[in-house]
Amino acid sequence: MVRVDGLRKSYGTVEAVRGVSLEVQRGQVVVVIGPSGCGKSTFLRCINLLEEPSAGTLQVGDRSFEFGPGKAMPHGRDLARFRARIGMVFQQFDLFPHKTVLGNVMSGPLIVKKMPKAEAEPIARDLLAKVGLANFTARYPRELSGGQQQRVAIARAMAMQPEIMLFDEVTSALDPELVGEVLDVMKQLAADGTTMIVVTHEMAFAHDVADHVVVMEAGQVVEQGPADEVLLRPKNARTASFLSRFHSTIGERKA
Repeated sequence: MVRVDGLRKSYGTVEAVRGVSLEVQRGQVVVVIGPSGCGKSTFLRCINLLEEPSAGTLQVGDRSFEFGPGKAMPHGRDLARFRARIGMVFQQFDLFPHKTVLGNVMSGPLIVKKMPKAEAEPIARDLLAKVGLANFTARYPRELSGGQQQRVAIARAMAMQPEIMLFDEVTSALDPELVGEVLDVMKQLAADGTTMIVVTHEMAFAHDVADHVVVMEAGQVVEQGPADEVLLRPKNARTASFLSRFHSTIGERKA
C-alpha cells in the first residue's frame, strides 16, 4: 500500500529525515514512536507531500515518486488527486468554524470530489454515527469539546474515502480525560481494516493496535518490528531507554 525508500528531508543544512525506509501493507496499522523533534511528523507530512522530500522514493498504491535534484513534484489537480487518496488528521482540529459538524464532514466530498449533496450527506451522517456524534450534526465546532472536535476531524478525513489514514499526534492537544474517546475511534478504525500510519506517544494504544512499530531518533529509524517485540523486548539501547518510562503502562495493559 505504501513503500518508502531512503526518504530524506532537509531544511537548509538541517536534515530532519535521514534515509527512512518503510513498507505498509493494506489493512496494516503502523505506529511511529520516538522522542519529540526526531522527525516523525515531518516524515508523515512527506508521505502526503505536504512537505517535499529532498531525496528518496515514495509509492502509495499505484503512484510512485522519485525525489531529488531534477525531479519534479506533482502540481495542481494532479497533486490534489493524490492527496485525496490519503486522509490526514493533525494535532490541531482545524475545523471550519462557520460550518456545522455535518457541514465540516461533507466539505471534502462536496468541494474536492464535486459529489452531489444528496450523495455526500448520508456518507457524512454514517461517519458521524461511527465516531459517536450522530446527535451533534447541527452543532458548530465552538460548541464541542476538544475530543468531540477531533472525532469530527477524523470523520471529515474519512469522508474522502481515503486509501490510507495518517494520524499525527492527534491526542496531544487534548485534556487527559478526552484522550480515550479519540483513541477508541482509532481502535475501531483499525478493527475495521483501515490502513493507518500513526505518530503517537500513547504507548498502550500502540501495543494494543499496532501490527508494526517504527522507532525514530534524530531523523532515522533505529528499530522496527512487531509491536510486542519492539515495545516489550527492544533490541536497540536507545529504544530501550526511550521506552523505559512507558513499560509499566504497557505491562498493565498487557495484563
